[in-house]
Amino acid sequence: MATSGSVVFRDVRVVDVRNGRTGEPTQVVVRDGVIESIGAAGDVPDDARAIDGAGKTLIPGLIDAHWHSMFAAAPLALAMMGDIGYLHILAATAAGETVRRGFTTVRDVGGPSFGLKQAIDGGLVPGPRIFPSGAMISQTGGHGDFRIRHEVPRGRMGHLSHAELVGAVRIADGVDAVFEAAREQLMLGASQLKLMAGGGVASAYDPLDVTQYTEAELHAAVDAAENWGTYVMVHAYTPRAVQQAIHAGVKCIEHGQLLDDETAAMMAEHGIWWSLQPFLDDEDAIPVPPHSQSKYEQMVRGTETAYELARKHEVRLAWGTDTLFEPALAVKQGKQLAKLTKWFEPAEVLAMATVTNAELLALSGPRNPYPGVLGVVEEGALADLILVNGDPLDDIQLLATPDTAFAVVMKQGVVVAEGGTQ
Repeated sequence: MATSGSVVFRDVRVVDVRNGRTGEPTQVVVRDGVIESIGAAGDVPDDARAIDGAGKTLIPGLIDAHWHSMFAAAPLALAMMGDIGYLHILAATAAGETVRRGFTTVRDVGGPSFGLKQAIDGGLVPGPRIFPSGAMISQTGGHGDFRIRHEVPRGRMGHLSHAELVGAVRIADGVDAVFEAAREQLMLGASQLKLMAGGGVASAYDPLDVTQYTEAELHAAVDAAENWGTYVMVHAYTPRAVQQAIHAGVKCIEHGQLLDDETAAMMAEHGIWWSLQPFLDDEDAIPVPPHSQSKYEQMVRGTETAYELARKHEVRLAWGTDTLFEPALAVKQGKQLAKLTKWFEPAEVLAMATVTNAELLALSGPRNPYPGVLGVVEEGALADLILVNGDPLDDIQLLATPDTAFAVVMKQGVVVAEGGTQ
């Protein structure tokens, strides 16, 4: 049930995610989409709805920094070759489910999400805030090249593949072509850019160890982004690919499970963000085709080392799921987040998915589509809030069961879920 207007959370304990502690019972007043006040209990204004928070905690809405709004719930074949109208409806349905399980903001790291973002922002469908990257920019044969072999070379079956025509990917080779591709996505409304700088698991043609693009090509995208006041992130796993990206001016590395000590130290020295995912060989392992199995296993083996290196060198660490082409896994965002307790304390986990991820989103600068303070429960911040049946600092697994653990989910002052996500 959606509720707008003023809302008062009474007798609720606020989780301070900056400092990792839970406060004493207090009253939180939300008005016009913003947290107006936090303090002693008082009268509830006549125009406000009161929500009983006794025995519950209030945390910020969660942020997934590596999400594919259009592809998380769509199988690969459908995502790459299906009717785009159907894909948009599927994505809109999935967006509603995403926000109801407490993820009020996502950084979309590749796909045609501009229309979905517009529909959500306009109130046509429920969903999280989307920081869109637009099409994933890839070299020929790179991680974003999903063409079938008979589509190569271009011109035999048309100039663009289906994935390019619908805005899922943009294949660009050479400095001038990368400049053009980057500028196109910025023109369409990208808040940041995503390039493929190394091999990937899901793609058919590129081994995991290959380096993609040249430093000059990556630098072209960085220049285009900086001219618009924003930044470039890259998909990369290996030291060579990541070091080249850093030299080119890239601000954020996605994945990086195969990095070494030298490269992690370099990231820390240059203030580079590391958006890392807890890929493990467990019941939630991403299903991959046979040709990708060995690549996936190699990546998983590097996960433990990657987190250890990030901690050792105090790299600026973000968190995201990178769920792709798997509806059953898409609904487990909170479970994937809770797995971080393998390496971090619950307070660190919660901070990473709220205030820390919000700092990463702020790199978009003037291209930030949602001005305002995200990721905290503080006066003046946007009222993205989750009322939790319990305290996630004591039991982080509460984040994995939003259907029972979340009494209320609010996005910018509007209640989007109540009594669970169903």
